[in-house]
Amino acid sequence: MSAHEIKKGIYWVGAIDWDVRNFHGYLTQQGTTYNAYLVVDEKVVLIDTVKKDLADQMLHRIRQVIDLSKIDYVLSNHVEPDHSGAIPLVMNAAPQASLLTSKKGEQGLRRHYKSDWNFQVVGTGDTLNLGSRSLSFINTPMVHWPDSMVTYMPEEKILFSNDAFGQHLATAQRYDDEIGWTSVKKDAAKYYANIVLPFDKQVNKALAALSDVAIELICPSHGIIWRSFIPKILREYQKWSTHQLEPKALIVYDSMWNSTKKMAWALEQGLSEKGIPVTVRSLKANHISDVMTDVLTSKLILLGSPTLNNGMLPTMAEFVTYLKGLRPKNRLGFAFGSYGWGGQAVGELDNVMASLKWECPVPSLNVEYVPDQEELTAAIEAGHQLAEALLK
Repeated sequence: MSAHEIKKGIYWVGAIDWDVRNFHGYLTQQGTTYNAYLVVDEKVVLIDTVKKDLADQMLHRIRQVIDLSKIDYVLSNHVEPDHSGAIPLVMNAAPQASLLTSKKGEQGLRRHYKSDWNFQVVGTGDTLNLGSRSLSFINTPMVHWPDSMVTYMPEEKILFSNDAFGQHLATAQRYDDEIGWTSVKKDAAKYYANIVLPFDKQVNKALAALSDVAIELICPSHGIIWRSFIPKILREYQKWSTHQLEPKALIVYDSMWNSTKKMAWALEQGLSEKGIPVTVRSLKANHISDVMTDVLTSKLILLGSPTLNNGMLPTMAEFVTYLKGLRPKNRLGFAFGSYGWGGQAVGELDNVMASLKWECPVPSLNVEYVPDQEELTAAIEAGHQLAEALLK
């Protein structure tokens, strides 16, 4: 694929990773892109780079536009190696270039690459004149690393947003309307749920800083470029970051001999009978990063596990460890499970919900061995009670 000109003199020169399927615990069934952008003006700036393994793609696309030695500035919005990995190669080809980054960015890049490049620290309120265009910088710490920032080009109304508004999606298309809102929203939601979710306060600050900025293009560092659905994705980010949840339920469980599974489906029945939309995810069949996409918008979360070796099943332990790190707020919770003799799993799940400060309006259910009809009826009734609490 050639360099793609998104506006006159501004090019996408990134890399497409068709084969990656796991991004530090995030299942990327559709691969991903590492986006880099080249601005050719009186001064030439490369905005972010790509993962080192795919640097050849980016360098090839840059050379289609300009010789690397003519790059005046390399801008690093974020230190993480999927965006900075090719910086050493670029700086070697353009040793006179200045490396623009935040204060934390300089610290991180020095630690990653052990090189004394010509660093130029920039931050909120700083601008860089390129000739007919300029760049303005906004620090966005912890969206999603301490060094993170975004860059705005006012003359073209382009926001280079780095990880914000991204999606893990490998595609030959470059724009949101070429994919369609339904599909790209799903990918953006999964990305938010698994990467950005813990940083709601920081996202709100970033959105406030951008509220008066005219934007025609959002150019993130993963996935497609936003041009047609910008108001929609800004509204979704506002909802996600303020935990505006939908009155629906998510049941996440694993089961050894189907006892906990039977309870899950009895709970689903009770909720459904009261008109609550319910999604049921078995951890045998669903990856935790996909389950998190359901968590993002669900008000009621039900977690179920049998007891194994005095604790919950390893699949559920993995999921709740992941869940606690992402810290979803303002949920209603409910724990259930089965046991042979110890019965500790349900108590552990109760503790997880308490640590997340979730409200648990209905007492948890813990059933010995195999639930009988009376116990399944109790699970259905618990579903009714949870529905009533959800609809208050």
